[in-house]
Amino acid sequence: MIHMSKMKKYFLPFIIILPAIMFLVSCEDFFDPEQQLDITESKLYDDWYEYRSIEMGLYGLQQKLVEQLLILGELRGDLLTITENADADMVEVYNFNISKENKYASPTNFFKLIAACNNFIRVLETRHPEVTDPDSAVTNYDRLYGEALCMRAWTYFNAARIYGKVPYIHESLVTIEEIGNYINSPGEYIDSVYINYATNGYYNDTVYNYPVTLEKNYYDLDLVIDVFTSQLENNIKAVGVIHYIENNDETWEVTIWNNWALYALLGQMYLTKGDLARAAKYFGYIIYNSTGNRRYQLDNSFAYTFWPNIFTGIDNREHIYTIWFDKANFQQNQLQMFFEPFVPNKYMLKPTKIAIDKWETIWRGQVIDEDLSHPEASEMLYAGFPSDYFRGIGISSESAITGASYLYVKGNRFIDINEYAGMIILRAEGDDRASRSIMDGFDTIVYKYSIGKDRYSHDANFIIYRAGSIHLYMAEIYTWRMYDINGIIRTNTTKALNIMNDGRDYSVDPNRPQQGVLGRVGLIQTADDGIRLSDIIYTHDPYTNEIIGFLNYINNLPAKQRWLEERILDERARELAFEGERFYDLMRVAKRRNDPSFLAKIVSAKYPESKREQIYNYLLDENNWYIRYFDQ
Repeated sequence: MIHMSKMKKYFLPFIIILPAIMFLVSCEDFFDPEQQLDITESKLYDDWYEYRSIEMGLYGLQQKLVEQLLILGELRGDLLTITENADADMVEVYNFNISKENKYASPTNFFKLIAACNNFIRVLETRHPEVTDPDSAVTNYDRLYGEALCMRAWTYFNAARIYGKVPYIHESLVTIEEIGNYINSPGEYIDSVYINYATNGYYNDTVYNYPVTLEKNYYDLDLVIDVFTSQLENNIKAVGVIHYIENNDETWEVTIWNNWALYALLGQMYLTKGDLARAAKYFGYIIYNSTGNRRYQLDNSFAYTFWPNIFTGIDNREHIYTIWFDKANFQQNQLQMFFEPFVPNKYMLKPTKIAIDKWETIWRGQVIDEDLSHPEASEMLYAGFPSDYFRGIGISSESAITGASYLYVKGNRFIDINEYAGMIILRAEGDDRASRSIMDGFDTIVYKYSIGKDRYSHDANFIIYRAGSIHLYMAEIYTWRMYDINGIIRTNTTKALNIMNDGRDYSVDPNRPQQGVLGRVGLIQTADDGIRLSDIIYTHDPYTNEIIGFLNYINNLPAKQRWLEERILDERARELAFEGERFYDLMRVAKRRNDPSFLAKIVSAKYPESKREQIYNYLLDENNWYIRYFDQ
């Protein structure tokens, strides 16, 4: 990361200056006097390096969204809860009682980023009109244009997932003040400081203060997806300036919008809408790529004890798009502040018991004596060993606990391997009392953003897209997508299982071996491990793994698909916990099933029994899944 740090340190002043230029000055100061415009725009865009600096400024604005995205995507789900130290705004989010004054609910940072993108897009279109010409040769201005279009589409998409509907911000609105006036206007809005650039871009042909009437429109999530997938598919020639040609740091590629990230965004939007064919097309570009380093394959790059390395640096074998932070360059976030109990951090949020059980009640090495004719007679010959410890609590090659997604803490110390193993084994043997005795005084913390960090770092990266998530999305698609093969309608659940389990028969290239989601963390050791989809599916005691019953799905494909979908959701929880997507995963599946109770049941389960029914009933109304910030 040395080269990246140097390069991003070079751009730091512009990251700070751009928001100040765009949002802290008034509309009059910024646009009205012609000489002021000359200072800000004609001077600002004289040099290629200034374009690159403004590009970095967009990412500086995106950094401001990280805490909001995590809290709204996770605290409203089932894997994260509050502690007694939580601030009042977190308590509101947890209780689904969110006021307009709530800092995590505020759309301001979304609007700032949209305004900055609008301004940059407009300047590129007027100063470099070739970016809109599909037949012209690709230049770095096209790549900048692609980044800005991706950034804007992603911002609208996330805002729509949060608010249910968002105001469409016209491209002439390029400051937060203008946007505020537009949103708060009772009807049509007159943009009196619109600048109409001449076709040739010369300032003596440019008309200032050209009034334009803007009609206020609100886009719901489906319309946002329709509008911006069309823009991304039709208006982009290339995405992402290739900075590493100059700085020799390939990690730069995945800390800006790039072609892989474009595919991920398009796939995610189409999956959210329910268009499985188009989602599969774009996810397929990522998974079935032909790069020489097995890029985005679930091979041994991050297998077993190496899985936590996903969060200690940036590696383009797993990372597709990551928001980068660095303490040395004064780019930090509050994630450690939220999660760690050590001074100066505040321990405001922690994992739920539901989350911990996701990792601690999955088993490896099991052996079943199966009698399919009389499934009630099937029995567990060897229960195996519990715990997804590589992704969960974290185990090193020296059999020491190092931390991965979570850790147990008592006072100022972490649990050690003997305590943890003792607790797990005693519980598996049915000795719950002795198991609880070992854990007396321990509490849990989210550790994913603390791996390799000291208590004062506060600069963990925030991953937007990575390979593990895309493979799990594709497994979800294979579970439901129907194919017509010689007049027979079939699914491809076998491919979904291959993605989930060991990657067998999944890669199109035998020289690129895949291990599967479960396989790369050591959860496939016997033929009875992993996810098995058959007519008879056994149910197990989560803590002892004993067979306690079975599901009979003979001639019931939809029930099998729903069961497999739920196992994929469980894997998304283990693989992607606290990365900001859990609530939207639950929303997507509940909408596909047309069953709000699916989400309501899962989310309400984390609440105390006295509050559970209230939350459940509240979430039965799909309107309550959104923060209704723009309701009139």
